[in-house]
Amino acid sequence: MSQDTANAKTTIEAAGRISRSALPSRLFAITKHGFSILLTFVGLTAITFIIGRVMPADPVLAIVGDRASNEVYEAMRLQLGLDKPLIQQYLIYLSNILQGDFGTSIMTTRPVLDDIIRFFPATLELATIATIFGVFLGIPMGVLAAVNQGRLIDHVIRIIGLFGYSVPIFWLGMVALLIFYAGLGWLPGPGRIAVYYDGIVEARSGIILLDSALQGEWEIFWNALHHLVLPASMLATFALAYIARMTRSFMLDQLNQEYILTARVKGLSEGAVIWRHAFRNVLVQLITIIGLTYASLLEGSVLTETIFAWPGIGQYITTSLFNADMNAVIGGTVVVGICFVGVNVLSDILYRIVDPRSHD
Repeated sequence: MSQDTANAKTTIEAAGRISRSALPSRLFAITKHGFSILLTFVGLTAITFIIGRVMPADPVLAIVGDRASNEVYEAMRLQLGLDKPLIQQYLIYLSNILQGDFGTSIMTTRPVLDDIIRFFPATLELATIATIFGVFLGIPMGVLAAVNQGRLIDHVIRIIGLFGYSVPIFWLGMVALLIFYAGLGWLPGPGRIAVYYDGIVEARSGIILLDSALQGEWEIFWNALHHLVLPASMLATFALAYIARMTRSFMLDQLNQEYILTARVKGLSEGAVIWRHAFRNVLVQLITIIGLTYASLLEGSVLTETIFAWPGIGQYITTSLFNADMNAVIGGTVVVGICFVGVNVLSDILYRIVDPRSHD
């Protein structure tokens, strides 16, 4: 055996020993992460369930009506299991949802899970488009503000960000409808699609833009896209403000680092310094910010969906709450919470993939 071959063999064996020694710590990290997700899920379902049970709305009365006799009322109460201790009710509910059973909606008389599958794609479509707008506008605005710190453009972008944070979404939505729909007539009013197009496109994914495009119904596609502009713009205002603000903050921190001064001394162009060096490090942090923004839009679109009569999960939960349909309220809230946790887990995984320091 030659010396080079022996050295190569020794290197491979050493790498194997390092990999094996790192395996238990990685397994522990994965187990710890999985346990934290499980604990979050249990806490989410428990808090949501308890809040749903202690609310003044009476699910039994919502089913039997206020003219039902005491015997009918008590029979329905027993049937729903409301006579059992709260902890037992929760354990039964947790066991059911782990099997995909969120109960039956009083309002629609369908399984809550079927309703969620029907309404959630509309919220997913709205939040996704709004996040895309926020990312593609917010990131360049944040970079521009950081590069021009203290100048007019920086102040303008910061004012836009403050506007996106502080203006109530319901007020902004009503003003947008008043101007662009009622006043100028540039965009359609509330709803997801024109009434005369309803039912033409087969709901395969539930996302009407995707379904209409796949089925070649381009007239319906453009109609749905026009209906999407106003509500998506309202949500994108918040996303843009948050992403622009955080991008500016991250960029300012990077632009003050020594490696930026070194890159400039070497004669690199300003564009290369900003985008290839500073922004590359910022991108790792922005993954988490974008994930949090997307999750927030998924759970925080209730007011937007109500104003624009958007048939999403937010409007479904709100309408169910007004009708004391607690199965639907709790089920919808739990699903939205699970999505929030899922998006955060995904962003954490992407962060670890993109950032090499996370593997140390």
